[in-house]
Amino acid sequence: MPEIGETLREARMRRRIDMAEVESATKIRAKYLRALESEEWELLPGPTFVKTFLRTYAEYLELDARLLVEEYKQRFERPAGLDTTPLNLRRQRRRRRVAPRLGPGLVVVLGIIALLGALYLLGVSGGGGDEQEPPAAVETPTPAKPKKKDKKKSERKPAAPKPVSVSIVATGQVYVCMEDARGRAVVDKRTLEAGQRTRTYRSRTFKVTFGTAEARIRQNGKSYPVAESRDPVGYSLRSGRKPRRITSGLAGCT
Repeated sequence: MPEIGETLREARMRRRIDMAEVESATKIRAKYLRALESEEWELLPGPTFVKTFLRTYAEYLELDARLLVEEYKQRFERPAGLDTTPLNLRRQRRRRRVAPRLGPGLVVVLGIIALLGALYLLGVSGGGGDEQEPPAAVETPTPAKPKKKDKKKSERKPAAPKPVSVSIVATGQVYVCMEDARGRAVVDKRTLEAGQRTRTYRSRTFKVTFGTAEARIRQNGKSYPVAESRDPVGYSLRSGRKPRRITSGLAGCT
């Protein structure tokens, strides 16, 4: 009968099946499949696994699994009680290094050398009884220099406030006076009729005074009504905030 591994390999090659495909189908690792085909039984986990893997692989290749397993038992499996060493243990015999036997003459020579060495050490330790070795100098650690702060980071100026865009829309007849952050009158004591609208002005801040409530403030695209009041109504306008009503420091527009 042909070799077991040769039978497996020829059946696989005849069917043009890749080893990776066999591994995926049988769930047996490729290194164990290759060990079966090369009959390297010592690379497998043990006799039980050998027979299980052999049966699974043969059935996948549509071979007579029972016949291959029996062939393995007769040729490779050892009878119980003779040798219980698992097949997966590799034979790693370490050669023991045997120390060479020393001759009598060499032993005597080594003894003399050891005795002379001991006498020398006693002589060195016995002389100079009062002399003491000077203490080793202690190195003083150099203090670490403080890290310089990055002036650029500490001297960063706060970001300038963003300008605000403002226009006034009249819903009726209304008196308007509006000053920018420099105190310039951008709308100078102007009376607007219903439907009229000022141009859009940009500045960091604005102060605006209304004679009546017949107007709306357009600030950054949003519209805000003017509060009802018998007296002139003043507002402070700045970016990121809603119009804030003020009662002092109204825009005078000189």
